[in-house]
Amino acid sequence: MSEQTEATPAKGGVGWKRFSLALLPALGAAGALVAMTAQGSIAASFAVSGQNFKVSADTLEGTGFAQFGEIATGADDSAHPVALSVVDDATLTNLCQSVLMDTPVGEVTLLVNAGDGDTPVTADNLVIDVEQLRGDAVFTEMQIGRDASTLENASGETGQPGGFGQQAETVTITDLEQTAWAVNAGTFNLSGLSLSVEPGQHECF
Repeated sequence: MSEQTEATPAKGGVGWKRFSLALLPALGAAGALVAMTAQGSIAASFAVSGQNFKVSADTLEGTGFAQFGEIATGADDSAHPVALSVVDDATLTNLCQSVLMDTPVGEVTLLVNAGDGDTPVTADNLVIDVEQLRGDAVFTEMQIGRDASTLENASGETGQPGGFGQQAETVTITDLEQTAWAVNAGTFNLSGLSLSVEPGQHECF
């Protein structure tokens, strides 16, 4: 259709055809990420993107917990100090993940929701590069200040000799809100998965 005959959006409206075309690459990448994560195909180490994202859950319950300082590195060699948190087996209820994206038609939010209802999200060998975390937490058999290279509770994940580390047999966090640079898992079962792209800011918290 020529420019002369193409319909013009009403004043104050949005060119949704252009909007959807601009979002196709980002949406396709997000869908691939969810599929790869669910199948356990993501490597334990990868270059992080240039932006962090938010994750929330009503509850996170896990066994085999370890945490130590680490650096998340981008493809441009940017470095982001994080607390690498490892949980051998995790169960999450009412999981939400959000990331803001700049597009040619403005800022949009990619939202992923799962585990709402009687079937929670489950994950094994869950590894999170945490920048910030809030919530009410209960740990059992907690060890704080252990050398990061000697941690043994979670999947053999350890830090550098002399580094600060902590571990616990179990962890329960309610009203979880965290900002992260990366999440990967051996298996991620996302029950009731819903993925959407919303114009504007609609983050998990």
